[in-house]
Amino acid sequence: MKKSLLTHYFFKAIYLIISFFIGIGELAKKVLFLPIKYFIVIFESSRKWRIPKVKLPKIHFPVIKLPVIKLPAVKIPSIEFPKMKLLKIRSPKLHFTKRIFLKFRYFSLGVILTLIALFAFQSYRFVEALPDPANIGKTNYSLSTHIYDRNGKLLYEIYRDQNRTPVTLNQLPSYVGQATIAIEDKDFYHHGGISLTSGIIRAIRDMAIEKNLQGGSTITQQLVKTALLTPDRTIQRKIKEIILALWAERLFTKNQILEMYLNQVPYGGASYGIEEAAKLYFDKDAKDLTLVEAATLAGLPQAPSLYSPYSNPQMALTRRNEVLKAMYDQKYINKETYEKAINTQLDFKPLATTIHAPHFVFYVKSQLENAYGINQVEEGGLKVTTTLDLDIQEEAEKILNEELAKVKYLNITNGAVLVTRPSTGEILAMVGSANYFATPSGAFNVTTALRQPGSSIKPVMYSLALQKGYTAATILDDSPVVFQSAGAPPYQPVNYDLRYHGKVPLRYALANSFNIPAVKVLNTIGVPNFLDYAQKMGISTWTDNPSHYGLSLTLGGGEVTMLDMATAYGVLANRGYKIPPTYYLKIDGNNDVSSREFHPFKIREIDEGITYIISDILSDNFARQWEFGTNSGLEIPGYKVAVKTGTTDNKKDNWTIGYTPDFLVIVWVGNNDNTPMNQALASGITGAAPIWHRVMTYLLKNYGGGNQWYLQPDDVVAKKCYYGRKEYFLKGTEKTACSDTSLNVSPTPTNHP
Repeated sequence: MKKSLLTHYFFKAIYLIISFFIGIGELAKKVLFLPIKYFIVIFESSRKWRIPKVKLPKIHFPVIKLPVIKLPAVKIPSIEFPKMKLLKIRSPKLHFTKRIFLKFRYFSLGVILTLIALFAFQSYRFVEALPDPANIGKTNYSLSTHIYDRNGKLLYEIYRDQNRTPVTLNQLPSYVGQATIAIEDKDFYHHGGISLTSGIIRAIRDMAIEKNLQGGSTITQQLVKTALLTPDRTIQRKIKEIILALWAERLFTKNQILEMYLNQVPYGGASYGIEEAAKLYFDKDAKDLTLVEAATLAGLPQAPSLYSPYSNPQMALTRRNEVLKAMYDQKYINKETYEKAINTQLDFKPLATTIHAPHFVFYVKSQLENAYGINQVEEGGLKVTTTLDLDIQEEAEKILNEELAKVKYLNITNGAVLVTRPSTGEILAMVGSANYFATPSGAFNVTTALRQPGSSIKPVMYSLALQKGYTAATILDDSPVVFQSAGAPPYQPVNYDLRYHGKVPLRYALANSFNIPAVKVLNTIGVPNFLDYAQKMGISTWTDNPSHYGLSLTLGGGEVTMLDMATAYGVLANRGYKIPPTYYLKIDGNNDVSSREFHPFKIREIDEGITYIISDILSDNFARQWEFGTNSGLEIPGYKVAVKTGTTDNKKDNWTIGYTPDFLVIVWVGNNDNTPMNQALASGITGAAPIWHRVMTYLLKNYGGGNQWYLQPDDVVAKKCYYGRKEYFLKGTEKTACSDTSLNVSPTPTNHP
């Protein structure tokens, strides 16, 4: 079709659209406005005509006496009224500009009337489709979410049943309702369903700034949302929620609404309503709840998983105290009661349910809630195929408990194991503690908790050193040193064995985990540079101002999580590519949630040659023999494995982290309350290493790939050093001297002064 013809049809279409709206406007004028105009004109015209006055002649009647006198006939003159003619209104010929302006007015009027009609129609349909608040508690039953391992084995079914046992408000202690009102809706008794001051304004702010459509809900809004609406986060759903809340307030009293809320909302697990929650967490009826127990339960509906005393006991305690503080601020309790309550310890009923890999399951649940929202996870019927291998998980749990029993005398009460696949980031096993069900503290997930990594952070620092011009053959001086810093006390690092080892190559300094050379290297490359690099590698917890960190950072002075260490070591194990840990392979959604599959997305962070050299050092059993011996638990006969230990100076944390191209295994042992382990604990060998050794051996023997190792990259060259031993260099750095007559191949330690 020719371009001119297309242009013709385009402008013709525009003309038709404009003509339509002008026609609507003219029709509106004729139908609505012209009759009114004619009436006004007629009325005004009639006022100009006046009926003339008719003056009758005076008749004098003579006084007539008998006999009777006939009166003469009197003819009244006829009166003619003038004819009234309607004014004929003619449209004067208008100037062209005025005609255009008139057409524009008609067009605007047509558009406005059309929009009003459409809005009225859509509003009618919107209101007509709203559910009836009288059906609260009768509809909107939830669908359970299923979590499976990678082989289709069911790990957990979230909210399989909605166990409800209704209770009346007058059966409950007054503080049960007061705790809920204090934390959820302090103006509950003073608004008509929505709160303009604290609710709607906050919701508008959340929608506009934080893109969050969950905030700003009153108790009434939460009730209708839970009972009648879908969990989707849309403005349309929020409008429905507001309308239904106003409607519900006309149907029910405040106490009825509060009672339905307490019987309707989820409190975690399969418990819906305050009665089932009391039984689940405290093994008692709701009428027997104490103030502190009621405050604990009142804080759960906002985020049952986040504030669960089983999966997040510290968060549950913090939330409980927030509720108590709100009750005190709103004068439901006095200061004495408040101070006593926040210092009260609670005993929760042990969690009795069929669940596999509980730490991993609740980690998955938390991730799903962040992605889809709490209601969608609890009631949306998702089917989640996770990355976890239940066979590996159960073997890791078994090994952890058996090995912890052997070192109980060293005051080691807990441990954790994390297994990932470096090439994809898939979590194959997550053992967050020795026994999830033992006590509430057993539910604490160490793999996501902050702990000091000790010397296990050194490979990350040394990989940065290789970027800055160091080589595996660079000679480092392991001799006494004191670092002075303005405003801080002098810092004098010492080695784990309390000895000095003289001049040693970087390979031996890292393999034997000497502290002093590591601190000297960090002093050279700079703490701020190391902070930036570590964050790029996956350490997300070092976010304070660089001035808050010191040279002890390379010895584990900054807290990390096991998941972050899996990310950072994963870069080394995956030839320089970073892939954060992932928990799912596939998520099957429903009408509200589309299905999704996991596809690894990797980012190159460092050169492959650097990871090859670091991995070779960490797998060099000869190089680490002076500190660990030749037959330590770090060596797996028949397999080449990179491995590093880490122990904090105060013996609060003990790590072993090792990997092959196929598997990454991280093990931590210690105590949840940060109490030190026995000082007889040998660095990395007595505590975490035996657990790591058994888990890694199980993987290599049962899942194949154990004999594979990394191919030497093109940018790496080998050169003989140290009496014929081979050393690896990045191309261009091999010219660095790697033999020194003053260097002892076997470092000769000297006693610490």
